[in-house]
Amino acid sequence: MQWALTAAVIVSGALTIRPMGFSGRGLAVAVLFAVNCVALLARGLPPGRVPPRVALVWLSLGVLAAAALIGVSRSGTGYLFAFFLSGHIGYRLPARQALVLAVACGLLCGGVLYFEVGPGHDLLPWAVGLTTGAPVMVGMLNRTQHQAVDAALSAAESAERAARAEAQAAVLTERGRIARDVHDVLAHTLAGINMQLELADALLDTGDLEKVRAANGRAHSLVKESLKQAQWTVHALREDALPLVETLTAMLESSGHRDALTVSGTPVDVPARVTQNLLRIAQESLTNAARHAPGGEVRVELAFTASATALTVRNRPATRTVDAGVGSGMGLIGMRERVALLGGTLTAGPVTEGPDRGGWQVEAVIPR
Repeated sequence: MQWALTAAVIVSGALTIRPMGFSGRGLAVAVLFAVNCVALLARGLPPGRVPPRVALVWLSLGVLAAAALIGVSRSGTGYLFAFFLSGHIGYRLPARQALVLAVACGLLCGGVLYFEVGPGHDLLPWAVGLTTGAPVMVGMLNRTQHQAVDAALSAAESAERAARAEAQAAVLTERGRIARDVHDVLAHTLAGINMQLELADALLDTGDLEKVRAANGRAHSLVKESLKQAQWTVHALREDALPLVETLTAMLESSGHRDALTVSGTPVDVPARVTQNLLRIAQESLTNAARHAPGGEVRVELAFTASATALTVRNRPATRTVDAGVGSGMGLIGMRERVALLGGTLTAGPVTEGPDRGGWQVEAVIPR
C-alpha cells in the first residue's frame, strides 16, 4: 500500500506539475521534483537502517524541497509531496521532533502561498499550505500502532521461550522423579542382596552350611521384597490417580503389617502427584524399617486436615538381629526432595519418648 501510494503521488506529479524542462524555471521545477521523489521514495527504508540524525536531515530537506516546489511550479499536485512527507515525519521521528518539523512544513508551505511566492499562488488558498503539517498525527498514530504490534510479538516470543523452558524443567523434574522411584525400589534391596551373597560366599570356606542357607534365604527374601516393591512402583508410574488410603492399606498388608494404618480426619481426594509421592515416602520408610529395625512393629498414620495432608510412619526398635548393612544414604534425601517439590515439610529422626522409644519416625506434611 505504501509503495502504491508513493507511485501514485510521483506519477500524478509527473503528469500535472508544470513547467518542467531542461532550462530556466522548467529545469528548477524538474530538479525540485526529482528531489521530492527521492525524499518520498526513502520512506520505504527500514527504520533501523537510517540513523535518527540522518532521518531528521533527510526529512528537513524534503520539507524545504516540497515548499520550494509549490512556490516554483505554476500548476500541478506538488503539494501532495508535502502532505505525504509530513505523515512520514510522524512515523519516523520522535514526537517532539516530528511536531516541530510538521509545524515548520505547514508554515513554509502556507507562507509560500500567502506571500504569493511563484506563479502558482492563486491556484490554492494559503490555508491549504498550513494544513500540510496535519498528517503528522496520522504518522504518529501509525508509529504507536507499529510499536504496539512489535511489543506484542516480543511478548509472544518471550512467552514461547518461557514455555519451552518450563517444558524442559518439567522433563528434568520427571527424570528426577523416575530416578527417585528407581532408587527406592533397587538401591536398598540390591545392596542387601549383594551383602548376603557375599556373606554366603565367605561362609562356604568355613563349611557352616546352616549359616550359608540362612544367608541364601535372606537373599531370596530380599529378592521377593524387591519384586513386590517394583510392582508397586510400576503401578504408580502407570496410573494417573491412585486411591491413597486403599493403596497404602494394600502396601502395608503386602509388607506384613496388617491393621497398621490409622486414618484421622475426613479423607479427601488429593492430587495425583501428592498421592504418588506419599506412597513413595511410605514405601521408603517401610523399606528402612525392615532393614534397620527387623521385627519391630510399624504404625502408619494418615491425617487429613483443612490445610494439609500428613503421613507419619513410626517403627519400634528391632527385635531381631540387624544385618542389612549400611544404606546408600539417598533414601532420606529422595524423600526430602519429593516433599520439597510439593511445598511441604519432612522430619525424620529417632523416637526419644513413649512406648516407641528407640525407634524411628518419618513425618511428611503436604499443604493443600
